[in-house]
Amino acid sequence: MTDSDIRDNRTEMEEEDMNAMIEQLCQSKADEFRLIGYDQVEGKDVWECVSDKYHKTGTPPLYQVVNDILSLKVTQFMNYITLNMYRGDTRR
Repeated sequence: MTDSDIRDNRTEMEEEDMNAMIEQLCQSKADEFRLIGYDQVEGKDVWECVSDKYHKTGTPPLYQVVNDILSLKVTQFMNYITLNMYRGDTRR
């Protein structure tokens, strides 16, 4: 195994860990929304809302992604859902 292979494996593992962490944060935010009565919210819905603005500018640094998830308000989420329903628009 070369140094490059080790770096590639480490980067791949770090990315997998990062994705798992982001998924857990989104699930946690969805749980929070369900606690206040929004029973249909899932983690993937939270991620779609948060990541919608990243389509134009690209994914920001991890700290910004975490902040965007944790600071998401239910009103922002509902505005996103409502606008997408009117547009008939979903990004996957």
